[in-house]
Amino acid sequence: MPAEPTVADLDEQELLARIFPHLPVGDATLVPPGDDAAVVATPDGRTVVTCDVLVEDVHFRRAWSSGHQVGLRAAAQNLADVAAMGARPTALVVGLVMPPTTPVAWVEALAAGLGDGCRPHGAGVVGGDLSSGPALVVAVTAFGDLGGRAPVLRSGARAGDVVAHAGRRGWSAAGLALLLAEQGGADDALVDAFRVPRPPLDAGVGAARAGATAMMDVSDGLLRDAGRLARASGVTVDLTDPCTAFADDAGRLTAAADLLGVDVQEWLLAGGEDHGLLATFPAGTVLPAPFAPVGRVLPRAGADVLVAGAPPAVGTSGWDHFRT
Repeated sequence: MPAEPTVADLDEQELLARIFPHLPVGDATLVPPGDDAAVVATPDGRTVVTCDVLVEDVHFRRAWSSGHQVGLRAAAQNLADVAAMGARPTALVVGLVMPPTTPVAWVEALAAGLGDGCRPHGAGVVGGDLSSGPALVVAVTAFGDLGGRAPVLRSGARAGDVVAHAGRRGWSAAGLALLLAEQGGADDALVDAFRVPRPPLDAGVGAARAGATAMMDVSDGLLRDAGRLARASGVTVDLTDPCTAFADDAGRLTAAADLLGVDVQEWLLAGGEDHGLLATFPAGTVLPAPFAPVGRVLPRAGADVLVAGAPPAVGTSGWDHFRT
């Protein structure tokens, strides 16, 4: 049987010819890949821009995730940042660094995953760059359109606002913990949630339309990201007891937590990479689905975040890229 071709067996043009068929042309794409740069419509006159990087053996492992899953994940976490501004995603550009031994099939699967992650939201993958390097790195820049609305910033929360959350809590952290403990077969759904997060992307525009005063993507854990919102707004966020606020998630995580000897609250409060949306709304607002209340905004009281009125337990601070 012939060896599986690697990227070293193709020149750049041949590799691009394998990639391009997997990439969608977005609703806002005026000039697709093929020229020196793409052209994307910006009818609002403003562009939301964000960038994220996935590094092999830091953010994903090929032993755990297929190329398609890494592509879906790369799209999801970048589109979530666009959604957190109250914008609709329009386009992605992707920089891909690969060792020469990378299988061509893996690269095609990555491109297919990126396409499948963007296509349902009308976003296009409009270009990028390829390079050889010692490790796999997927760098994505995402663009979005505000549709005439003001961006929803982290700095707009005010005392008296309701704190609300949309999306899963703790599933990705639980899936990663199962994989690290070599217990991945114990719960396929949780492991899949780590491999491919499913953020509520449409909820960002819904929150903006409903009058959200602040919003952000919860990528590094609820406590850490709520703290960022609190500091930006000059307030204190008081979260409801997580097993009450996220009762359905807590129930879903219990079996895995018992298996690994973990307190469910650790995953709910500190688990990252579910990419749910945390937002604040004026009191009395009818929360747009799928947002649910998870706390309240208090006048600044020294602490960034409280849990049920008290300082959170030590050891639930969330993900930090340089302190793990």
